Amino acid sequence: MPELPEVETTMRGIESHLVSHKIAQIDIRQPQLRWLIPSELSQQVVGQEISHLSRRGKYIGVHTDKGTMIIHLGMSGSLYFVPANTPPLFHDHVDFRIADADHWLRYTDPRRFGAILWTTEDWQQHDLLRHLGPEPLSDEFDLDYFYAKAKGRKVPIKTFVMDSKTVVGVGNIYANEALFMAGIRPTRMAGNISKVRMRKLLECIKIVLENAIKQGGTTLKDFVGGDGKPGYFKQELAVYGRAGKPCVRCQKVLIEVRQAQRSTVYCTQCQT
Repeated sequence: MPELPEVETTMRGIESHLVSHKIAQIDIRQPQLRWLIPSELSQQVVGQEISHLSRRGKYIGVHTDKGTMIIHLGMSGSLYFVPANTPPLFHDHVDFRIADADHWLRYTDPRRFGAILWTTEDWQQHDLLRHLGPEPLSDEFDLDYFYAKAKGRKVPIKTFVMDSKTVVGVGNIYANEALFMAGIRPTRMAGNISKVRMRKLLECIKIVLENAIKQGGTTLKDFVGGDGKPGYFKQELAVYGRAGKPCVRCQKVLIEVRQAQRSTVYCTQCQT
């Protein structure tokens, strides 16, 4: 699933090619994504100049004077540019034709768990976004907030940091990596972790996400950035996807367990 770094990479990749441009036409070949693409989308967006793009969690906001198009990449979605008139493939569900440009923005989603929605209100107050926690790279996500939020919680720390009401965008890959970097076992209860160790984890979450964004996200089977190329963070993953292989620190074999139906890989020696 594209996580925060992949979404940020996508947004940055398409932003300069969209801002101050108008959408000339929207070709919707498959309207049924996770939710039905609003029937009024073309009427609202076509002819409108895009003023800016922004990201909230894993959602991208494409802003115009009339409102905001909200895009979520779901489990396998991607947004990238193709030369104008490039024939669509089976999973290419939507094309945004850019006025006075020789390229189109294409939305591809094999599993169709993504979303393309429209709102004329403050997009961050949309039902899907208004309950989200702070951005992990913002000043709002600090030690006082993080430690207070965890206090008394009897939930595994990995599950806790992946909860979007705690902090947005720390998905499975980066939760695994941050916990390894911090030396914290993912099965530990969030409420039992000391403030000193929570500080370390907070710092590691920020470092892991910042590094992933700099390197273009993580190479996943279906993910490509806005330029149509895969990310390059996978080569630096220390634990995710490495179950049964030696720990990069101590050489002990990494183990894998399931937490909330997600794969968790860690080192029983380096993470306590």
